[in-house]
Amino acid sequence: MKLNMLPAAIILTACLVPAVAQTTVRVAAAADLGPVLPPILEQFEKETGIHAEATYQASAALTTQIQNGAPFDVFLSADLGYPQKLIEAGFAQGLGDGTTGTPITYAEGTLVLWARSTTRNNTHMPQLSMNMLDRPEVARIAIANPDRAPYGRAAVAALQKLDLYNALKPKLVTAENIAQAAQFVDSGNADVGFISLTSASTAKLTAEGYYSLVPPNLYPPIEQGAVLVTKSAHRVEAKKFLVFLMSTPVQQELRKYGLKPGRDVPTAP
Repeated sequence: MKLNMLPAAIILTACLVPAVAQTTVRVAAAADLGPVLPPILEQFEKETGIHAEATYQASAALTTQIQNGAPFDVFLSADLGYPQKLIEAGFAQGLGDGTTGTPITYAEGTLVLWARSTTRNNTHMPQLSMNMLDRPEVARIAIANPDRAPYGRAAVAALQKLDLYNALKPKLVTAENIAQAAQFVDSGNADVGFISLTSASTAKLTAEGYYSLVPPNLYPPIEQGAVLVTKSAHRVEAKKFLVFLMSTPVQQELRKYGLKPGRDVPTAP
């Protein structure tokens, strides 16, 4: 009888042993990364066994959350300013030797004008360009909040360089981030919008509209920076993710979505 009871006891004991929790790297990601980052996170888990998940918002909003103690491990900003601000305040750091005081530049973004193939009145838009924004067919122009979103600041810089900002300011419809700016145009709440090439290259926006590159000499480079969050509980795993992000295959994948490769190549941990 005792022998017969032994297997059941073993099974019962096994059921009571808690499963080992899988490590999760939590990524605070700029809104422009929404279309490109999910498959990269999946590939990272496939290759390393480390689960990673992202929260997509404006870089400024994510910076505030990190300062308030949000449990992120990595911050992927749409610029270098916000991660540098976190480093200087002690909330973040670079990857290692020689970079502890500076963010890692993991990509460079591209600003475009995007419009639906037809406007909300089912009329065709004229050829997209910076010079057509003052035409009467263009009543509303979506732009990410320049106080919070790097792509919004780039758009304002381009308009100012062409001396168009003051004249077009009444037409501007301010979105919280670059993803919402795209949504404004896609939904017909704006006629054209300043968005990222990453957003414009998605299957949905490619099917529903078209884009025109904003000349890069009109705005400062949109260098996108990454940092480790100082209070991360998974520093080793977070470093592995950043090294993975800067690897050649992933950088080539970023290029497909309109992000130029970053200029920094970190050393593997």
